[in-house]
Amino acid sequence: MQSASPGRANVAQADGIADIVVTAQKRTERLQDVPLAVTAVGGDALAARQINSTSTLTQAVPSLTFNQGATPTNTSIRIRGVGTQLFGLGTQSSVATVIDGVPQARQAQGFTSFADIERIEVLRGPQGTLFGANASAGVVSVVTARPSGTLEGRGDVTIAEHNEYRAKGTVSGPLTETLRARLTGFYNDAQGTTYNVTTGRFVNGEKNWGVRGKLEWQPTSNLTLLGTVDYRRDTSLCCASTLLSAVTPAVIQLSAPVVASYHNRQITENEETTVRGSQQSYTLQGDLDLGGATITSISAYQRYTLDVNQPIDRINSNPVPFVGRGAPYSAYDLNEGIVKLGQFSQELRVGSNGNRNLTYVAGVFYAHLNLERPFERRRAMCPATAGIIGQPCPVTPIFQSSQSDSTLITDSIAAFGQLEYRVAGGFKLIGGLRVQNERGTNTGYQRTPSANFPGTATLPGQFNASGSKSANDTAVTGKAGAQYEFSRNLQTYATYTRGYKGVGYNTETTTDFANQTILAPEHVNAYEVGLKARTADGKFTLNAAAFLADYTNLQVQANRSDPVTGTSSFITTNAGSSRTKGIELEANIRPSRSFSVAAAFTLADSRINIDGLNCPLQFQAAAAVMTGKPINMCYRTAAGATPIQNLRNAQLPSSPEYRVVVSPRLDQNIGSTGYAAFAQVDMSFQSKQQMALEQDPLLIQKAYALVNASIGFHPIDNRFTATLFVKNVFNTHYFTSLGHNSLLATAANPNDVVGTYNKDADRYIGGSIGFRF
Repeated sequence: MQSASPGRANVAQADGIADIVVTAQKRTERLQDVPLAVTAVGGDALAARQINSTSTLTQAVPSLTFNQGATPTNTSIRIRGVGTQLFGLGTQSSVATVIDGVPQARQAQGFTSFADIERIEVLRGPQGTLFGANASAGVVSVVTARPSGTLEGRGDVTIAEHNEYRAKGTVSGPLTETLRARLTGFYNDAQGTTYNVTTGRFVNGEKNWGVRGKLEWQPTSNLTLLGTVDYRRDTSLCCASTLLSAVTPAVIQLSAPVVASYHNRQITENEETTVRGSQQSYTLQGDLDLGGATITSISAYQRYTLDVNQPIDRINSNPVPFVGRGAPYSAYDLNEGIVKLGQFSQELRVGSNGNRNLTYVAGVFYAHLNLERPFERRRAMCPATAGIIGQPCPVTPIFQSSQSDSTLITDSIAAFGQLEYRVAGGFKLIGGLRVQNERGTNTGYQRTPSANFPGTATLPGQFNASGSKSANDTAVTGKAGAQYEFSRNLQTYATYTRGYKGVGYNTETTTDFANQTILAPEHVNAYEVGLKARTADGKFTLNAAAFLADYTNLQVQANRSDPVTGTSSFITTNAGSSRTKGIELEANIRPSRSFSVAAAFTLADSRINIDGLNCPLQFQAAAAVMTGKPINMCYRTAAGATPIQNLRNAQLPSSPEYRVVVSPRLDQNIGSTGYAAFAQVDMSFQSKQQMALEQDPLLIQKAYALVNASIGFHPIDNRFTATLFVKNVFNTHYFTSLGHNSLLATAANPNDVVGTYNKDADRYIGGSIGFRF
């Protein structure tokens, strides 16, 4: 949905909707002129909805869905049902996050707080021709504000229930006639709503801060240099799962005093999931205006570190308890993974200026990535043959440990170009091509027991191995289509896009580094037809798109079995094929200066075919031995083998069939007081969604609707704004991920379910005050 900034006079016509300008094709264009599906949301529109981070951006973009993992590395966003579905750091994202023209090396870097945002553009569907190999499903492009030519500043403070405090501020202006600067800072401290009865603390909150500085120099009338330095730090207690359903008697007893329920907001863990991360980036952009075209150079270096410990047992396991005879472990408190990432990138391109018969963009891109992935695990098992559930182990526990480390180095180079040529009248042809090559080497080792824990035993499923694996992959992708402009306010288009996602490497702790396999590239053939319309008075816009995308070798994280040996494990793998198809509608209406409505609807049918996948736990006990290759049923290849299934036309996880967003806003002058009052309601609805690739009926999020509301006032010149808001007015509970409880989960105990949720899954009230000069 295209969202102009509320409460600001930034519209082309006093009573009309803003003419939104985007850079979705790496050239400055009106949104209504771009022949692809793009949603643009302005910074003030984000603030009006209290959208503070990437995870809540889904409230404004129905084609975007969010899946919250236990850590940033296994959290993902999806566009049209397709997104990154891998835990490993050795694979690229399917949805690219681009910040001020710089692609982020891994999707985990994109889960960040918003501050001083000019706009966010969500490009739907494959965008690899211009954005590269990590945009096979789409792009989320974040554009931050540039230094201003006059002195200006703004600040915002938000306070909400459950000890949520947010503050951000910006000052910008000229230093000399040719030199301008901008400085932005933010701080967020939001207490979680999950209470840990063992430690007496609330978890699943948010605590981060950051600063950004920009310096823009214009030595001549046609040359601009922009330098940016950005630093962010995160020290959150996130993200623990709560027990929703407990049937296994031992799990019920070990989880006491926590009682499993759909509304449970408590955990009992002696060791909490912790996230400690930092991100820094340094960018230099140069723009040389030649009149008919602009040459742009973007040089960037990004450094990202992340240290996450995610306990697996989900109980108070200190001292090590007895959890039952033959249990694989009784305590699993150390499961720590670290990311150390550095990437240098350089893009040099030339793009035409203005709307001419021939418009184009062409360039080259290079990136060098160095990614280190240390990992360490330690758990304890109680070898007693009898004991009291939950009481200390009656014999000496056996501690088991492992460690691993891997280093992935890749070099990517590409040449790309895209043009639009006006054949006659309003008829244009569109063509684009990208040639890219990536060379990579993954080197690592796995060791058990860990050298850091001498005297511990080997950890089952881990082994001693080391090795190195290299890959060299070249791909050609592109785009072709046609566009017809009936007028400045009405156009239609049809395009075909060949997309690509590069090879993947196994960097995680269970990797057999001596016998590594390279994940095959992912390819997509995508088709899209669209219509963009706007009334002459600018009071109504309607954008529509129909799409179909066929993916082959879709890269996924699957609980998969070897049909011959029956051995099962979570691995990165290629699915046979996947298809997503649907329609999207975005409408904006502004019948008067004071009232507007923004609405959007997405219908997406996202399906996948994959063989050899593990069955949901609850179906495994009854699986029969069968020959051949049965479809959509749980079976065994031989007596004693792990049950598997071959899925056809199964639903992609975290992909609701349809989502709707409607946001009416009233902004009315209060007589002749010089003030205006406003009210806004944001309503969204989404259908049910499957949370597991295995098609587990216990892991389905039911359909739900959310309503957020806000009221406030501001002077006509918008020098300040006071807002009172309610998030989740009707207290609708929902989950961002679902899974089986890890402790004692077997085919005999399949019904213990856990879920992850964010603060917006409960109703809360808050207020904010903003000022500007």
